[in-house]
Amino acid sequence: MSSPKTALARLSDSGPRVPRVPAPAGPEGGFGSLTPERARVLLFVAARASSVTLLAIVVLVLAALLAAGSGLEGAGGAIAASWLAVHQVPLVIGKTTLGLLPLLPTGLLFWLAARDCARAVQSDPTRADLGWIVGAALAGPLLITAVCLAVADDAAAVVALQPPNTSAAFGWVIGLHLLAAAVGIGSRQWRKLAALAPIDVPDWLLPGARAGLRAAQRLLVMAAIIILISLLAHWSRIGETYQAAGNVAGFLGLTLLSLAYLPNVLVDVVAVVLGGSVEIGGGSLSLFAVEGARIPAVPIAAAVPLGPAAAWWPVLLLAPAAVGVLGGLDIGRGTDDRPTAPWATLTSAGVAAVLLGLLGALAGGELGSFGRIGPNALLLTVLVFVWLAVPGYVGMFCAQWFVLPAALGGRGDVADTDYADDDYYDEFDEYEDEFESDGDTESDADGEYDYYDDEFDDYADATDGHERVVEMDGELLDEQTALTVQPHADSLENSDIVDAEVVEADLPDTGAVDGR
Repeated sequence: MSSPKTALARLSDSGPRVPRVPAPAGPEGGFGSLTPERARVLLFVAARASSVTLLAIVVLVLAALLAAGSGLEGAGGAIAASWLAVHQVPLVIGKTTLGLLPLLPTGLLFWLAARDCARAVQSDPTRADLGWIVGAALAGPLLITAVCLAVADDAAAVVALQPPNTSAAFGWVIGLHLLAAAVGIGSRQWRKLAALAPIDVPDWLLPGARAGLRAAQRLLVMAAIIILISLLAHWSRIGETYQAAGNVAGFLGLTLLSLAYLPNVLVDVVAVVLGGSVEIGGGSLSLFAVEGARIPAVPIAAAVPLGPAAAWWPVLLLAPAAVGVLGGLDIGRGTDDRPTAPWATLTSAGVAAVLLGLLGALAGGELGSFGRIGPNALLLTVLVFVWLAVPGYVGMFCAQWFVLPAALGGRGDVADTDYADDDYYDEFDEYEDEFESDGDTESDADGEYDYYDDEFDDYADATDGHERVVEMDGELLDEQTALTVQPHADSLENSDIVDAEVVEADLPDTGAVDGR
């Protein structure tokens, strides 16, 4: 065997060094750096939803004043009061407290703000970028709220509008738009936000939260169906309500008012169907009893039954039970939730309970001489959790022990596996099929796969099982190295020169020399 040759290397640092250019400033650089393009996006976040809402308020207020034939002296106060009412800020007009405010305008504003925040999120967001988005989402509404509070204070001398509490007004505005920003950002980049969280997010948390949102939506759809049936059953009372409208303007006003309060009635019906009750002034309404009370003369109120409770009304309790079972089936088929660890099921019930409890708190309030109208928010939260957790557990149990084994051809071991429906194995199945189709893998007796490259086949055949040895030695030299190309010698004089030669040792017991 011939002796291995050495590899010679020469390094020189005598050449000039190029200074390092700093990276351009951008949103990733911190709160102090912001590009013009990013500033334009944040400006839309701050202004678009609030501007659209304020424009709609101005149009509706002016149309109502012109239709009523009154002057425009109180237009400023009405616009300011409407902006505050959209943000659920309680108002006092004269001696009448208006705490029962419509939820439809608030929901539309919430959706607009959340959509703008979702569109402003970058593909790879940082904490600084998210801070800019939240700050922009709060800046525009707070500015308009400050102006509206000043206008309402000045308008108190013209109209019977008492200036609302400043702290309460700013608190409602901050809470609404902060929640909208969180929902918008989370709906677009929830996976990356989970990675930015200071703690590890459990695998069952996000699927359970999505299932809770679906369950709350199903309960509201169920309530909408019940309201539609009740309105059809009390069609004559709707006609009597519209007879008091007087003209076309009154007809449109009652219709818009009913649509604005439709979400409030949806939440009330959910509370009743779950077994709770709704306060209506001095009376109440539940599946088991109806205590008479005065109701507002609006078309949507015609859905409220006036007579005694029918004997078949408790049958409606099957509706939330069916929603709970359906949610449990979805969780059992889509997550690794098990009867011994139903964390996703409990998370789903908790998310839906908190959401509907919050809507219940917003859906009720004082309405002048009618008194308080709305559900008990705390009782509604407890009922939603119970009706989704207990039937949801039954549905999840059935999905794990009956539905999935039947779908998989009678194999009952899937319910005992923690990752039965995980995409982990599906991902590796795709890789396995890819390698098998390309011929880059071969299976041995143990079922494992050995990966190899065709360009090393010649070496494997030549060595006949001997180990292939490559030796390399490096040495730093100070002498000048001759260059064969003279025109470039001057330009390369001060540069770092590396001259290396790697020579492989002769392979043992073969006719191949130097790797050939």
